[in-house]
Amino acid sequence: MSSASSGKEQKVSKEWTPRMWQGCIFHSWIRMLAKNHFLMHPSKLYIGCNITAISTLHLGLRLLQKGLYGTIPENTPLKQPPVFIIGHINTDGAVAGPKVLEHMVDAVLQFEGDRHYSYRILRGIKNRFGSSSELGIYEMQQGGLRQVSNPSEILISQKEENMSGTAISATLEGIRPLLIETQALVTQAVYGTPQRTVSGYDLRKLQLILAVLEKRGGFHYGTKDVFLNIAGGIKIEDPAMDLAIACALLSSYEDVAISQMYAFAGEIGLSGEVRSVNRIEQRISEAEKLGFEKIFISKYNLKGIDQKKLKIELVPIAKVEDVYRILF
Repeated sequence: MSSASSGKEQKVSKEWTPRMWQGCIFHSWIRMLAKNHFLMHPSKLYIGCNITAISTLHLGLRLLQKGLYGTIPENTPLKQPPVFIIGHINTDGAVAGPKVLEHMVDAVLQFEGDRHYSYRILRGIKNRFGSSSELGIYEMQQGGLRQVSNPSEILISQKEENMSGTAISATLEGIRPLLIETQALVTQAVYGTPQRTVSGYDLRKLQLILAVLEKRGGFHYGTKDVFLNIAGGIKIEDPAMDLAIACALLSSYEDVAISQMYAFAGEIGLSGEVRSVNRIEQRISEAEKLGFEKIFISKYNLKGIDQKKLKIELVPIAKVEDVYRILF
C-alpha cells in the first residue's frame, strides 16, 4: 500500500478508517469481501480483505519494500477484518518468497491436485489455532468446488470383475482415513534399461520395494518395466501404503487378481518384514465401514485391538513372504 505524500514524514495511525482504505493503492487486483462490494459504512466492520499477490504490496509511509513482512502486522491490527493473502508456489511446492512471511500469518493453506483430475486437497501447512494435520477434499464441478463427504468411495474404482495389478490401501491423509486404490503394471522390458514410471507416489520408495521383493522373494523385476499409479490423481506419502503396493506388484507379476474386498496397511522394511503403522484403529474402522471383509496388517499392530467387536477379519502379516503365500 502507498499513500500520497508531500515529502514530509507522516504519522501512521493504527486505526484503519474507510478514508485510509480509499487511499490504498494496489499494483494487482484486490477485492474487499464486504456486503457493499468495496467499503461499508464507517460504523460497521469489514468482512475481510483478499490480497491476490503479496509481492506487489507495500506501505509507503513506513518506507518498506514491496512484499516485506513488516507490512503485514501494520495492515492487520487486532479487532480488524481478516486478511487473506494469496502467494506463489515454487517448483519444490513451498511458498515462494521470504520464509518469515509464513511466520507472520496465523494459518497457511495449500491446494493440491492434478489438473487432469477434478479432485483437490486443501492441506493445512500451518495453523496457529489448531492442528495442521487436518485437510479437506473437494471436487471441481460446474458450479465450483464441492466438498467430498466420503472420498474413499470415490477413490476406489468400480469394476464388475477383479483385475490383476490392483490393491486397496488403508491410508491416512492428515487425520482423515482414506481407502485408495493402487494400480501396478509389470511387463517385459523392451529396451536394455527397465522403465520405472510413477504417478502419485515416490519413485525412490518404489525402487526400494522392488529391491526387497527381488532380494527376499526371488522375483526378477530387474528385467521388467514397472508402472505404478495412485487412483484419483492424489499424491500419497503414507508409509502404510508399502504393503498394498507390494501386493499390487505381485498381482501384476503373477497375473492373479486380488479380491476387491481386501485392504492392506503396513510398512515394509529392508529385510522384508512388515512393520506396524500408526492409528491402525482408524484404518480398520474405515475399511469396516465400507464393507471390506479382510484387512492385512502387521502382526505387531494386533496388540490392544479387540477383534471380537470387529466385523472385519484381521490378517496378521510378519513378512512379505506371508502375504504372498496367502494371496497367491
